[in-house]
Amino acid sequence: MDAQSAVAARRTGTLNRLLDLWARIRTSFFWMVAIALFLRVGWIIVAHTYRFKAADNNFGFGWEMGRIGAAIASGHGFANPFGTSTGATAWESPLYPYLIATVFHFFGIYSHASAFVLLSINSVFSSLTCIPIFLIARRIFSEKVAVGSAWTWALLPYVMFWCTRWVWETSLSALLMAVILWLALTMEDRDGIRPWIEFGLLWGIAALNSTVLISFLPASGLWAWYRRVKLGKKSFAGVLVASMIFVACVAPWTVRNYRTLGKFIFVRDNFGAELRLGNGPGADGTWMQYLHPTQDLYAMRQYESMGELPYIAMRKRQALDYIEADYSRFAILCLKRFIYFWAGPPKLSQIWWLAEVKNSLFLASSVLMFWGLGRALRKHKPGVWLLFWLMLFYPAIYYIVFPGQRYRHPIEPEITILGIYLLNEAEKKTLSAKSGAD
Repeated sequence: MDAQSAVAARRTGTLNRLLDLWARIRTSFFWMVAIALFLRVGWIIVAHTYRFKAADNNFGFGWEMGRIGAAIASGHGFANPFGTSTGATAWESPLYPYLIATVFHFFGIYSHASAFVLLSINSVFSSLTCIPIFLIARRIFSEKVAVGSAWTWALLPYVMFWCTRWVWETSLSALLMAVILWLALTMEDRDGIRPWIEFGLLWGIAALNSTVLISFLPASGLWAWYRRVKLGKKSFAGVLVASMIFVACVAPWTVRNYRTLGKFIFVRDNFGAELRLGNGPGADGTWMQYLHPTQDLYAMRQYESMGELPYIAMRKRQALDYIEADYSRFAILCLKRFIYFWAGPPKLSQIWWLAEVKNSLFLASSVLMFWGLGRALRKHKPGVWLLFWLMLFYPAIYYIVFPGQRYRHPIEPEITILGIYLLNEAEKKTLSAKSGAD
């Protein structure tokens, strides 16, 4: 064998070993999660994303959730969402602020160590999301789509942004939504009371983590019930058990809200304030950040002097008065918010061309998702209607208040699946066309 042939043989052998390695790890949950976590934590370390700016007394470290977490860790309870001593609050859902408080207790309030731990925990949530993505995609589409979707989630830099830079519930919400969707898809295959216990518990956790997720609860529950009825399986007892567990999860926090704030509040109370930040004089479909108590000294003084509930009621009344004064104007704003939710809100960056690039990529992923969803519906893929209801109900609240790129992240796993499905269909069509030409 000459030298050239030997080199070719070595290259072939190396390629074969790489293909064998890929064949072993492509469907391995361990390797998906491990590589995803390595990249995320590695980026936290390399980019020093745990070094939050100390400006405004560390407000950028978790914003309202960070403030509440600091209040809990310092012995003031679930209170003071804007830093000053304003007392008990229900401005945010409780789960993630208590996670922040726990980390603050052990690693220091607003310390670099706490930031690193919290961002690493977020990275764990984000990495684990690879598993339900794979399972959902394989059940609805194919193993090839599942592999592409899970590894895209593991490796895509955009996905890593939220878990490595934001101390917020965003990555946990994405994981919870994906797991709940997977559970709803498989309820028809499972017997006994255990899946209903899991269903109620997961929804209880989701409600305490982010109330926006609850918009998908009716659709997921009705889907599970309907699919089981078609198979002749009894579900009444299971639905009752799941409902009781959900209520048991949420009730203690509702009782706390009533005792401390004197009013029935399901989980959080700030909808009226959020509604005003999107609807009022000067509204253009985006977040009017300058009206937020952390940005507007007058609004902060109102919040402090009036108290949380009266302040929110005032803001809600202002928003409703604005909406009722001109419903056609409100409809146009909702249309703008719809566009901004899926295409990205304007002015994301001070560098105009960078903002345009970001929004173009954001819009491209939405287009792929809608196109993939439409194709899957036409081809009657099993379970795809559940994806349809998710895309319909989850974003609806943001069309009424205001959109933001972060708000789309909890459904990014499903958007990724539908985008990869469409690309896979395009590849199959291209290969089929080439075969026909040959």
